Amino acid sequence: MIIGDVIVDKYIWGDVQRISPEAPVPVFETKTEETGCGGAANVAQNVASLGGNAILVGVIGKDTEGEKLVQMLTETNLVTTKVCIDAERPTSTKTRVIARATLPLTDCASDAGHHLLRIDRESKQEISSRMRERLLDTVVSQLPTSDAIIFADYDKGVVNAQLIKGVMKHAQSYGIPIIADPKQNNFWHYEGITAVTPNHEEAGTAVHEEITDVPHLVTVGEKILNQLSLKALLITRDAKGMSLFQRESDGTLKVEHLPPNSSVVTDVTGAGDTVVAVFTLALAADAEFRSAALLSSLAGGIAVGKMGCATVTPKELLRAIETVESATQL
Repeated sequence: MIIGDVIVDKYIWGDVQRISPEAPVPVFETKTEETGCGGAANVAQNVASLGGNAILVGVIGKDTEGEKLVQMLTETNLVTTKVCIDAERPTSTKTRVIARATLPLTDCASDAGHHLLRIDRESKQEISSRMRERLLDTVVSQLPTSDAIIFADYDKGVVNAQLIKGVMKHAQSYGIPIIADPKQNNFWHYEGITAVTPNHEEAGTAVHEEITDVPHLVTVGEKILNQLSLKALLITRDAKGMSLFQRESDGTLKVEHLPPNSSVVTDVTGAGDTVVAVFTLALAADAEFRSAALLSSLAGGIAVGKMGCATVTPKELLRAIETVESATQL
């Protein structure tokens, strides 16, 4: 079950060949447009793509973007009946304008194939208490058939302290993994869940420190692990891989730095969605934390090689596993 902020990702592709005579800005000529699922919806798609049964619990607006999102999810065989409609807020939408620039970088704000602009249409206000109770009722009804819970939290107002507390209270008796990919607002409200998967910047921000090296990373990671009483902490580190924090049975801190698994980085958008989806899906299938982290690292390496919020297939993941095994044997 994926609980969180549902987002529509739009991509507008085009060319930049001249500067506007009206102002010193590039003229963008639209060529193609694409729409995809982002945020919690992308996490759900990654779970489903790898064979899991994804239940998406979130909020969309009563608008065209929300209708399009439901259509896209339905086309991927995802259940959308647990997504609530709130007419008082828009469907969170991120529109990325990507230019294949032919002007020099000094003359144009975009290099070839790079983002020229991102336009956000959203509300970051917390959902109403009525909507929160509706979401919680949905979660409670789905708990008996759920093997794990993911909080896909993007600070858009759907997830808050009360919802987290309510979910944990009702899920406690089921003994299932609860994983969060947290942002700043709710970071410290996830105390007592199984694990969190922040990136290194989010981890540093949480403790009001800038992580400068590996020893500092370990210090920050231990603070988070202790303060949230986690069973595991997985910090993603972009091109430097990941770091997995756990406690041994005797209380000793165990940290393992996993190398990166991406040979080509096309777009890091949504890579964290893939990581938390695969990490949690593996735990739901009774994998150990280390195995789950290794699988999520491989999947994340595949995702960053694709443009936009991407999903990973079993065939792609198996191929990545075989490649690593072959390299290890050599």
